[in-house]
Amino acid sequence: MLNNKNIFFNKRILIYGLGKSGLSTFKFLRKNNDITKYDDKIKTNYKEIKKIKFDYIILSPGININRCSLSNFLKKNYKKIHTDLDIFYSHYKDNNKITITGTNGKSTTAKILYEILKAQKVDVRLVGNIGNPILLEKNITNKTVFVIEASSYQLEYSKLFRSNISLILNISPDHLDRHKTISKYVNAKFKLVKNQSEKDLAILNVNNFYIKRQLQLNNFYSKIIKINKKTNINFIRKVKNKYFATDGNKENLQFVFAVTKILKLKKDSLFKTLEKFKGLNYRQEIIYHSKKLTIINDSKSTSFSSSESLLRSLDNVYWIVGGLAKKGDKLLWNKRNNKNIRAYIFGKDKGFFIDKLKKLMRYESFLNLKTLIQKIFLDIKIDNKLTHKTILFSPAAASFDNFNNFEERGKFFNKLIMKHINAKL
Repeated sequence: MLNNKNIFFNKRILIYGLGKSGLSTFKFLRKNNDITKYDDKIKTNYKEIKKIKFDYIILSPGININRCSLSNFLKKNYKKIHTDLDIFYSHYKDNNKITITGTNGKSTTAKILYEILKAQKVDVRLVGNIGNPILLEKNITNKTVFVIEASSYQLEYSKLFRSNISLILNISPDHLDRHKTISKYVNAKFKLVKNQSEKDLAILNVNNFYIKRQLQLNNFYSKIIKINKKTNINFIRKVKNKYFATDGNKENLQFVFAVTKILKLKKDSLFKTLEKFKGLNYRQEIIYHSKKLTIINDSKSTSFSSSESLLRSLDNVYWIVGGLAKKGDKLLWNKRNNKNIRAYIFGKDKGFFIDKLKKLMRYESFLNLKTLIQKIFLDIKIDNKLTHKTILFSPAAASFDNFNNFEERGKFFNKLIMKHINAKL
């Protein structure tokens, strides 16, 4: 489906950032272009790069033009900057694209939609921020449908990308170390809607303050489908899978049902898929369950907003929280929300979490996860008055103080738990 009239053909292109996105972009473009690769972690003569007149600069999502070795060069050549989403769109304009963004729930919602479409024999691909580079997909036909998870980092520098159906699940302050202000963060998310035409659809959560304000301040070309707490409530009641019992996952389902209505998918197959859905690793993942104890690994939680909906759905909670706190993060919580929640705090920014939680619930702080988990199991043995208990590992913080990513943090937690799980509770 390569179109020789494509703007990314027979050009001189700089690919900046050589992670998954950058390397997949290189593989996709190398046969038809003069490519220069650059990464801050690899020693290269960047002074020579600055002398080259590039037609385009493809920026990987992890590159922040304000904090990189080619910062001034990028700012001078800002109009030339594009992303892998732009390259993808320029090659596959006619394919149907369902794109999901938001602060929380992107990966889960994208995975659910992918599973539903796959079960109904659709040629569907799950790509983007979920970990599958969009330019690595093969054997694409006109009937191929793409379910795309898009982060604010991917959308921030995209200029061409347009999605037939766009979902913004929710927005709360996040990644402000990169975007600087909540306004810039929101604008990055809303690129997904601003780039749409009158033929496209945008599904938006109007219960969310930041999304609602954007609708009040702007006029968009696409048709807006509004989601609120009562949307598709009858459909949600039919889903018996306990995974969808939390407020956050019910919200995800509201968007899923909206998309399936648009696509006119078979309801019987839809519900069968939902009943089998087990979720993604380290995202509200139940790793142990008995009559007395449930243990949930939600290592993906990197902000208070991503932990709150889960906390609201649980009783008798031993909440493990901590790591690198997000700039501007706030806990929308009060004592009336508490249902026997006790916080166990760890990580570099313990002081931040102690300050936020000390007036809301009982807490203890620990040097590391190992000693923390030992204390939790000791407390569980002592707390005989409580019937069913839940250990919730939902850090509400970034993992980079002690781990490379949330997956590594989640794996480490599971290993520690397994050392205790056979003990008499």
